[in-house]
Amino acid sequence: MPDINKKLSQSAKSMKKSAIREILKLLKDPEMISFAGGLPSPESFPVSEIKEITSMILETQGAQALQYGTTEGDAALREMLLKRHWEQGLTVGQENLAISTGSQQALDILSRIFIDRGDCVICGLPSYLGGLSTFNVYGAQMEGIPFDEHGMRADELGKRLDKLHKENKNVKFIYVIPDFQNPAGITMPDSRREEILKIASKYDLLVLEDSPYRDIRFEGKEQKLMYDIDKEGRVITMFTFSKILAPGFRIAWLLANPEIIEKFLMAKQSADLCSPVIVQKIIAEYIKRGLLDKNLVNTISLYKSRRDHMLSCFEKYMPDGVKWTKPEGGLFLFLTLPEYMNADDLFDKAVEKNVAFVKGSVFYCNDCGKNTMRINFSYCNIETITKGVERLALVIKDSMKKDGHS
Repeated sequence: MPDINKKLSQSAKSMKKSAIREILKLLKDPEMISFAGGLPSPESFPVSEIKEITSMILETQGAQALQYGTTEGDAALREMLLKRHWEQGLTVGQENLAISTGSQQALDILSRIFIDRGDCVICGLPSYLGGLSTFNVYGAQMEGIPFDEHGMRADELGKRLDKLHKENKNVKFIYVIPDFQNPAGITMPDSRREEILKIASKYDLLVLEDSPYRDIRFEGKEQKLMYDIDKEGRVITMFTFSKILAPGFRIAWLLANPEIIEKFLMAKQSADLCSPVIVQKIIAEYIKRGLLDKNLVNTISLYKSRRDHMLSCFEKYMPDGVKWTKPEGGLFLFLTLPEYMNADDLFDKAVEKNVAFVKGSVFYCNDCGKNTMRINFSYCNIETITKGVERLALVIKDSMKKDGHS
């Protein structure tokens, strides 16, 4: 057998197993209650409508649907997406939009385009694990900026960039999730978005705006996309159908200035040539019929009821000293234990009690966040949420007693 380790690239040596993907294996146990994955509820999937549309597409466009497509994406889907963005007040054209095979592919391709080994990428403390993992594979040096109740702190961002500039560090972009941030659940107000964009302009940086949950708002005022605020062409915004329709479709899209889109498409051609054509045609027809917005109303109602119930269960069962965020939308909330506690240590104990979460530390690029955990509220039904929170609260209480803090 060859020694594979001697053959691996630097990128491959940097790869790590996804903590979340590994946790999802626990779902095979029927007794396990998982708050771990960022899974949409199967109840939100419009199976009957998709079944009918798929049949229609195969009958009327079968040959085209089963053929290769263009790298930039299916014309009908692109038209539907542009129309939606125009209705939202965005000034975008065909040259600003590209389809990707899931937003994770978009993250990977954008990283390949912009990151050289040793370059700096700015991200939040905490930040989406999928982004951190991708930046790590391409050799980025990640610089974490702490949060307050409004998201990434602009004052700390300015100080860090000033320091990095003096050290002649090559900073490429700022990675943010402004709406219902993963994992923290925080929404960044317009004023903070504007501050960050001004700082990005000062240091001539790109801003990678990840927006998978924006359409899943339960309450509060909708904030502007950073792409909408930006007047200099430095914001790249990613969207996905995974959280608003069905993750199994693996279709996402991004908006950016034409120069970036052109480079993106060149890189995508070496990745998969094109995203699945039949799926794009199904989604285009689904949007055309007005079903996406109709189904989103039901999804939002479903997720809001589950968030509200989880919050009420936290109030009822969690011991003093435990805090959590109250997101205005999305799929997650973030739970913070007292500083003396370690959620990493609690994980195995929780699994023994048949409840799972994601250790908050995996969302920090600086090995912090040991006393935090991410909790998903979209997947489990009301009864399961109650049982899961009870189990998790008992694990936390038992740990407090053993530490002498009961």
